[in-house]
Amino acid sequence: MVKVRWLGHACFAIYGKDLTIVTDPHNGTDIGLRPPDVKADIVLVSHGHYDHVDGIELVSKPNTKVFDSFEGETEYKGVKIIGIRAFHDKSYGEIRGENYIYVFDIDGMRFCHLGDLGHILENEQLEKIKNIEVLFVPVGGVFTIDAEEAREVVNQIKPNIVIPMHYKIPKLNVPIRGVDEFIRSQKNVEVLETDTVELTKENLPKETRVIVLKYSY
Repeated sequence: MVKVRWLGHACFAIYGKDLTIVTDPHNGTDIGLRPPDVKADIVLVSHGHYDHVDGIELVSKPNTKVFDSFEGETEYKGVKIIGIRAFHDKSYGEIRGENYIYVFDIDGMRFCHLGDLGHILENEQLEKIKNIEVLFVPVGGVFTIDAEEAREVVNQIKPNIVIPMHYKIPKLNVPIRGVDEFIRSQKNVEVLETDTVELTKENLPKETRVIVLKYSY
C-alpha cells in the first residue's frame, strides 16, 4: 500500500513502507496556504519557481536527498527515479524555462509527476513515461497546460489513476483556474472529502480513474 497526501498546489507526500517522497514543496506563506507539515527522505523538484521550491528546507531532514531539475536515471534507497527534461511553456522554455518530469517507483507502484508542464508531450518524452499507474497532472492553465491539454496528456500516458494538481482553491493566491473544467468531461471521477488516498497495486482500476483530493486547511 502507498498513501498519497495532497499538500496543496503541486506538492504531494507519497508515503511508502520505509520512506516518504515529497514533490515540489512550497513554503505555504507565499502562496496563501499553510506550510507543508511532513519530512521527506526524497524531495523531487520540477523547476526553480518559488511555489515549487521554497519549501525544501521545511520538508527536509539532515539526510534528505533532493533532486532539483534532475535529468537522467538513478536509484536512491531502493526508489528508481527518472528525470525527464520538458518545458514550462509551448516555446521550448523561452518564456518560463525548463520543467522536469519525474517517474518514480515506490513499493512496486509507478508514479509520474508532471511538474509545471506547459505543452503536450513529445514522443521522446513519452518513451520514458511508460506503465504509469498514478499520474499527477496540472490542470489550472495560465502557467501550465490547461484542462483540455491535460486531458490530451492523460490520453497520451494512459495511467490507472489521475490526480489533478496546480489548480485554483480557496486562499491560493496564484492566478490559475479551478479543477471543474478538467473533471467535467471525465467519465470516471471520484471526488474525495479528504486530502489523502491509500492505493494498492491489486485494486488499481483498469479504466483510468480521476481522483480529486480535498486540500486540508
